[in-house]
Amino acid sequence: MHVGSCLCRAVRFEVEGDLPPIQICHCGDCRKAQGGPFGANIPLETKNFRLLSGEAELQAYESSPGKERVFCRRCGGPLFSRLASTPGAMRLRAGTLDAPTGARLDFHFYVDSKADWWPITDDLPQYPDARPL
Repeated sequence: MHVGSCLCRAVRFEVEGDLPPIQICHCGDCRKAQGGPFGANIPLETKNFRLLSGEAELQAYESSPGKERVFCRRCGGPLFSRLASTPGAMRLRAGTLDAPTGARLDFHFYVDSKADWWPITDDLPQYPDARPL
């Protein structure tokens, strides 16, 4: 079991089971939403995610048609995103988890649009845009 929260701790949650590897997204939307050089996301099945507190503090923003980015309305902390086309899945923001997680990095994607000031210095696989299935 893994636990996490938003910045102000109003929204608390738990994730059941082992965590899938972290995916590093370098697209412009993830950079803007996270305020950093990339988004660090953990793909989850929604059945493995459970809110412990703060449901009333959740706010969703539709950043593109069918994609919602969910954050805490009190502190603005990003929590997860979800697609209307995949209702059983979500992408949890890795930084919201309390450590240690035991999670590992998997790959980088949308590297063709990465921040020019952030070098990728690891040997993980890189994809120019969306990761091929």
